[in-house]
Amino acid sequence: MNTEQFYPLFLQADKVTIDSRKIGRNDIFFAFSGDNFNAATLARQAIDDGALAVIVEQKEFEDEAKNIFFVPSTLDFLQELAIYHRKQLQIPVIGLTGSNGKTTTKEIIHAVLSEKFNVQYTSGNLNNHIGVPLTLLSVKPEHEMAVVEMGANHQKEIELLCSIARPDFGYITNFGKAHLEGFGGFEGVIKGKSELYDYLKNNGKTILVNENDPVQAEKTENYSPKITFGKEDSDYQFELFSEENFVGLMYEGDKAVSKLTGEYNFTNLCAAASLGLHFGISFDKIKHAIKNYTPTNMRSQIVKKDGKILVLDTYNANPSSMTASLHNFITFDGSKTVIIGDMLELGDESEREHQALLNLAEDLGFDQIITVGKNFSSIHASALSFENTAALIEYLKVRRIQSENVLLKGSRGIALEKSIDFI
Repeated sequence: MNTEQFYPLFLQADKVTIDSRKIGRNDIFFAFSGDNFNAATLARQAIDDGALAVIVEQKEFEDEAKNIFFVPSTLDFLQELAIYHRKQLQIPVIGLTGSNGKTTTKEIIHAVLSEKFNVQYTSGNLNNHIGVPLTLLSVKPEHEMAVVEMGANHQKEIELLCSIARPDFGYITNFGKAHLEGFGGFEGVIKGKSELYDYLKNNGKTILVNENDPVQAEKTENYSPKITFGKEDSDYQFELFSEENFVGLMYEGDKAVSKLTGEYNFTNLCAAASLGLHFGISFDKIKHAIKNYTPTNMRSQIVKKDGKILVLDTYNANPSSMTASLHNFITFDGSKTVIIGDMLELGDESEREHQALLNLAEDLGFDQIITVGKNFSSIHASALSFENTAALIEYLKVRRIQSENVLLKGSRGIALEKSIDFI
């Protein structure tokens, strides 16, 4: 079985899935093998339940009469099928990566472009070597554009994802101190993320550039084609403003306010607005998209609860995003408590970065500082400290936070959002 032979069957399917719990009628199921479970054992049941086809990587489960097909590697075949499908697509594909703000930017870009086009985009955070192929395979004939988020924590990962997604336009949100352990330090982050630039340059594709970011400006200097924003001589100029803790942008005297908090989201809004303008969307429609986008993914999300304002930003954390969050939160009116969780995947920089972050929190003068995680707990400081979120919850059951504003910010593995019901 090869991709060209299989492709006509793929075109008949409703969707492709790797999750046995989400197999619907007329779906194609890729049965991945894991250390503890072999999904190929579900192949016959999936067909009996209405699946169109199943891909397995164990020969003994093959049954072509029932559309159960053997391939040497389900992952390789998934990626090859996505590449083949991508070659058939005659629509613009926008790829984006970066240390912080990828998912939020992707969501806003989708909201803006959807004002004029039928846009398919990365669901949730399916942005890795499996998620990017699944995103591409979800693009249907009715779609007019695709927005593909690409994540990485090692060198060469963005290069691989670009070879699959083959973006026509690309944007790097920023270069920050994220996944330092995997990338080998901050310079490694720049090199790894810039693999998107390398692909775009080598293929004559368009780069979206925030010209206020010195790394972006330097990496794309003298390159064409590109779309620029940020400076007086950029293609598009926007001004920052805020209303009641929400960030917005102004374009040619017209304001668009979002439901996002933090000045760090300003460039995310600018990127989406720049693409919208480039593709001929009026600012009135861009303003409508920005106003109506409501974050629900634990990223820069404001929740009002029992008279308090909670800033929920618990999907990920690294020194760059954590620093930006603290500086933003200190501008809120009223008393303020910060609950900060460990930053993961920092390698040898972990102790120093956690200490620096805690020093910053203390210098900013919050009314209360609470830390969660073993990395913070190992630091001797004045902050109230818990080794995990479960311990924090037990504390909150008997001691109510008095502050009017509460920031929750930490890496995904700390799961600070579990404490919300007890604040």
